[in-house]
Amino acid sequence: MTTTVTRPEAADSRLLPVPAVVRDAGLLLTRALLGVVLIAHGWEKFAINGIDGTGAFFDSVGVPGGAAAAAVVGAIELVGGILLILGLLTPVVAVLVVVVMIGAFFTVHIGSGVYVAENGWELVAVVGLAAAVFGLVGPGRYSVDAVLAGRRAATA
Repeated sequence: MTTTVTRPEAADSRLLPVPAVVRDAGLLLTRALLGVVLIAHGWEKFAINGIDGTGAFFDSVGVPGGAAAAAVVGAIELVGGILLILGLLTPVVAVLVVVVMIGAFFTVHIGSGVYVAENGWELVAVVGLAAAVFGLVGPGRYSVDAVLAGRRAATA
């Protein structure tokens, strides 16, 4: 007689399981708030400081090709924020945002301590980790990615 041992799924290992509708609403809310933060930072690079101003800052902290990097980072933040709110291309956006936040950490924030008020790394860490979570767990049921996945599954 053989006994099969199965590993519990991650959802089964939670102390207090959350109904799927609550989990997906929480993911939507969190995605929306993270998206707004990213949009604000991308908008700042384009419309408030301008690409030239942001590029000059990037040059001053040693980012190669300051103006080009500012345009790329601004686009990732602005467009990535919109895509996160929609829940569209979530894994791609997650990777791009994590890369941008790692770059910000090492070029600007690493030597300034934790607190954002002192130019510390707490904001880039939270934004980067939140993006990573969406890359790992997905955007939830209330997303364009979920709708597209459902259509693909229906046609398969």
